[in-house]
Amino acid sequence: MTSRTASTRPIRARRHSAWLPGFLLLLSVALPAQAWGPLGHRLVARLAEEQLSPAARAEAQRLLRGEPEPGLAGIANWADNLRGSDPVLGRRTAAWHYVNIGEADCHYERQAHCPDGNCVNEALEAQARILADRSRSDAERLQALKFVVHLAGDAHQPLHAGYRHDRGGNNYQVNYRGKGSNLHSLWDSGLLATRRLDEEAWLQRLRTLPAPAVEPVGRPPRPGFPLPWVEQSCRTGLAPGVYPQGHVVDDAYVDAHLPTQEAQLRLGAARLAEVLEATLGDPG
Repeated sequence: MTSRTASTRPIRARRHSAWLPGFLLLLSVALPAQAWGPLGHRLVARLAEEQLSPAARAEAQRLLRGEPEPGLAGIANWADNLRGSDPVLGRRTAAWHYVNIGEADCHYERQAHCPDGNCVNEALEAQARILADRSRSDAERLQALKFVVHLAGDAHQPLHAGYRHDRGGNNYQVNYRGKGSNLHSLWDSGLLATRRLDEEAWLQRLRTLPAPAVEPVGRPPRPGFPLPWVEQSCRTGLAPGVYPQGHVVDDAYVDAHLPTQEAQLRLGAARLAEVLEATLGDPG
């Protein structure tokens, strides 16, 4: 993700010395250091867009008119690309992509974890309020839409709500099939990449999952609506077995945890659709 760069610090333990050459490489199937990776964010956006009412979809399309790819998938990775396209905004919003609540047993307290509002759940809530405010300019609402689509995806990547001490798994090195990366990158994109499916194939696969039940966010979105999302993500990221024993990821690990990642993508899409319906749908 934009705000967390993959760590390449050397491993001190002697038993890990054989991995050192791999730490400078990503997995052969790619483990980018972006939230969910471009594929994951596009999947969340496309699945959410399919669930919108005609009114909400029309308002989204109106705001997106003139974008290079005028659909939610086309803006899904915009916030991760700000470092290159708008460095000032990128720096200002770098902390919006995550919140560290692992050390607090996944219980969020604003004063302790996000006193300035610069974390994923607070930023998502603030941007949703802007998107819902039809007295704002189209330019303001379009930028808010871009953040909402992206941050809703981030909020459902479990390690974006994880430990502070290891930077959401960025400092936790792992080895898979002889090559090294880190746990955060594995959950961003590496698990998805093991199946070697393209975007359309992944959409078909995710559509077969049961539609998750999601709680209404209110209209306009009620205060604190993303809080349960990040606390649930945190619990998912700290579940037994997510941090692999001995830092080694094998095929059994992938088989055990890929369904969790798929469920998170599906849930993120359903919740994003709920937010977009509340902010873009027929206000009457």
